[in-house]
Amino acid sequence: MKTVRLGRPIDLDTFMAVVRGHARVEFSAEYKKRVDASRALVEKWVDEEKVMYGVTTGFGALCTKAISKEETAQLQKNIILSHSTSVGAPLSEEQVRATLLMVLQNLGQGYSGVRLEVLEQYRQFLNLNLIPFAPGSGSVGYLSPEAHMALVIMGLGRAYYGGELMSGAEALKKAGLAPLALMSKEGLALVSGTTTPTAMGAIGLYDMLKAAKTADVIGAMSLEVLQGVMNAFDPRVMAVRPHEDQAATAENVRNLLAGSEVIEASKGTRVQDALSLRCIPQLHGAAKKTLRDAKKTVEIEMNSCCDNPILWPEKGNEEVISACNADSAYVGVAMDSACIAATMLAKMSERRNNRMIDGNLSGYPWFLIRNPGLNSGLMIPQYTQAGLLNEMRVLSTPAVIDNTPTCGNQEDYVAMGYNAAKKSCTIAEKLEYILAIELLSAYEAQPFVKKELKRSPATAAVLKEIKKEVPALEEDMFLYPHIEWLRRMIHEGKVAAWAERGMGRKLL
Repeated sequence: MKTVRLGRPIDLDTFMAVVRGHARVEFSAEYKKRVDASRALVEKWVDEEKVMYGVTTGFGALCTKAISKEETAQLQKNIILSHSTSVGAPLSEEQVRATLLMVLQNLGQGYSGVRLEVLEQYRQFLNLNLIPFAPGSGSVGYLSPEAHMALVIMGLGRAYYGGELMSGAEALKKAGLAPLALMSKEGLALVSGTTTPTAMGAIGLYDMLKAAKTADVIGAMSLEVLQGVMNAFDPRVMAVRPHEDQAATAENVRNLLAGSEVIEASKGTRVQDALSLRCIPQLHGAAKKTLRDAKKTVEIEMNSCCDNPILWPEKGNEEVISACNADSAYVGVAMDSACIAATMLAKMSERRNNRMIDGNLSGYPWFLIRNPGLNSGLMIPQYTQAGLLNEMRVLSTPAVIDNTPTCGNQEDYVAMGYNAAKKSCTIAEKLEYILAIELLSAYEAQPFVKKELKRSPATAAVLKEIKKEVPALEEDMFLYPHIEWLRRMIHEGKVAAWAERGMGRKLL
């Protein structure tokens, strides 16, 4: 996609076309109409001195404090200044771009009362790749990272432009933009809602879904290397436990290994394989179902208004309603679950890899090297998997089960969806690395599998592409760049695409 026009619901792929693909963002006429209509309500009610949370009142526990009409603009600047308190390393470029897009989606629903000029500023940030500096630690679900981003609208804070970190004022000037003064409701709208959890959750989930599809490919390749039997993938087995994703995974493996003489030769050699091989449909299926359920949740959230208060614009029934759509429980629970699913995929991948490099289990030379002892071969990449998996297990402890009250107990329950979403990006990357190491072993094991037996067309297609970049392991060599390359091929979806091209059909 070269251009994404906001105004109608978008899906995860469209979202990532802007975030990662740098598609240009435009506003539809309907989008602009909704925004202008809700802004007119705010201006009308401010003139009438109508009581509106965060507009004519203070915030949080200070919601009983009245704010005069003359002070409403200062209040909005103050909320950005006072809320810019997240700390530590900044969010990545993708995470900031995703948040900016989520703000446009959230406030563009027409229930928030911001001026179109404010949203135009963020639209230009995306199109010009002006990236506000936003420290990523210290959020319970909203407020602080978003406030750092909003500082730049006013020419404050810091931002990256042309890859260089500079003051917000300088970044605006170099990008040909001018600072804006925030008006009533706008500061609150820019920091409220589930924009950062949804943004980061969308990135993490997008990569997890791609990795989960690729896990079927790599799992099938390991099954072929280990001369597995196909009993466990029989459609009749799937029929008596009719989970859709389990059946689809089994079908993927059957299609991926169709035409494999290695698999055909192993038929009837044993009753069953180890669980890390024969349980691929069950575990991969359960993980993919969890990820797809999370995708449904995230896509609903990215097309919602999660502001507070919301302005109901229906003629004759106009109202300002204080509620709690800013709660991040939906995204938080979905992404905690997604992180657990990704870790389960990783733990099975590590076990399959271990079976290939363990000479007692595979029947091949230890660590897939012809002269073990002098050479360590693929001994240590499994250590890397173990270390990565340990980190993933720690990160898979649910964030949303925590509760630390804030705001003088006005916010006595806090969803904590932010960290559930933030860690999903880290977990997705670690899953890619663990799968890359399994794939490296499956590739380097090929000389030890009977050469006279043809690999499946899907497997052969993947091996052919890897061979262009990764040498055969004759003696110890520097493995890091090969692991990095394989991980990148997984991240970009190329491994799955190679397999699909080989078998002449799409993965389910």
